[in-house]
Amino acid sequence: MATTSTVTDSSSKPSGPIETSIREKLTTLLQPTSLFITNDSWQHRHHAAMRDHKSEGEPETHFTIDVTSNAFEGKSTMQRHRLIYSALSTELAEGLHSLSLKTRSQTEAEKQVVI
Repeated sequence: MATTSTVTDSSSKPSGPIETSIREKLTTLLQPTSLFITNDSWQHRHHAAMRDHKSEGEPETHFTIDVTSNAFEGKSTMQRHRLIYSALSTELAEGLHSLSLKTRSQTEAEKQVVI
């Protein structure tokens, strides 16, 4: 079964540099069939990581990533998350504070029932 890669963003705002880097790295590494990245930083504006944020533009410290990829086939949730955290180690070292991850293989996505 052939699949096409659709990489989309659930927000209407332009992507900042960290979000762009996340998207590029995960697209290259995972070749996802779907990738949704949401900048949740505004929900955490009272946290110390946000108060200390010094870059221009909107803060980019908290993200939700929902990704489907054949690269996850046969891997546990922990292995999938480690793969993503490893790919984003530079971003994490430079101010990315939190990731909320939902990872699934294409097989798992096809088994999910849409109601």
